[in-house]
Amino acid sequence: MCQLLGMNSRLPASLTLSFTGFAQRGGCTDHHADGWGIAFFESEAATPDVPGKGVRYFVDREGASTSPIANMLRTYPIKSHNVVAHVRKATVGAISLENCHPFVRELWGRYWVFAHNGDLKDYKPSLHGNFRPVGNTDSELAFCWLLQELSKSHAGVPSVDELTRTLSELVPQIAKHGTFNFLLSNGQALWAHASTKLYYVLRQHPFTEVHLKDDDVSVDLADLNGPQDRLAIVVTEPLTTNEDWVAMAPGELQVFVEGAIAECSKSGCTPGCHFVKACSSASTNMAATSNPL
Repeated sequence: MCQLLGMNSRLPASLTLSFTGFAQRGGCTDHHADGWGIAFFESEAATPDVPGKGVRYFVDREGASTSPIANMLRTYPIKSHNVVAHVRKATVGAISLENCHPFVRELWGRYWVFAHNGDLKDYKPSLHGNFRPVGNTDSELAFCWLLQELSKSHAGVPSVDELTRTLSELVPQIAKHGTFNFLLSNGQALWAHASTKLYYVLRQHPFTEVHLKDDDVSVDLADLNGPQDRLAIVVTEPLTTNEDWVAMAPGELQVFVEGAIAECSKSGCTPGCHFVKACSSASTNMAATSNPL
């Protein structure tokens, strides 16, 4: 199956280190060589500490370990609050550019990006809105249905809290058809759902040295980050050998905001609703790191 990589950060951060190891799984240390992609939200130059609406988006049908575009991105200074990346092992749909994840659509004046790992059996939802698949994967079909149902569920632009509760009701309707591990972001938050296998790690001060699992690289994050840096990394398989990666439970839906797990702010929520309004502080106005995380 495919592999997923996501990042949610308090301050715009570089994903160079994690992407370097992750890209090796696209045909080098693993067999996911049927295409890859990455989408990251970039903040405006005038407000670098505010999550941006604009998305820089790359996909390639070549394996990530040999792709010239992926090689360029290993040195490109990706600085973002939210990143979604994917390396593909084709199971449904041809090896083609339109079938490469993540997929991107607009809803409520914001871009949404989505990547999926797994197979959905006998999944034939009715699509009657503005969201239609371009390729022929079950993944893009599920994404279009999710956005269709989200748009039907809210008359106006919903909060992250409201979106999480709606997703907790919609996601099981897809997951009953098979394996539905996914990452979803609109630039404000990162949602992660596990059917079978998904891990996350939270990095914050005090930072330590990390060792990549897929490449012979070690980096002391304490030399590269300040006390205000904080981020969450979500991945199909742990990227490092010496960090405490947390395995998500089957059926678990998590939402990450400002580099931390968000907990539900209202009582009586359905299981899987994990959001609390992120607290603000003067630290969010400090200069962001440009160093690899």
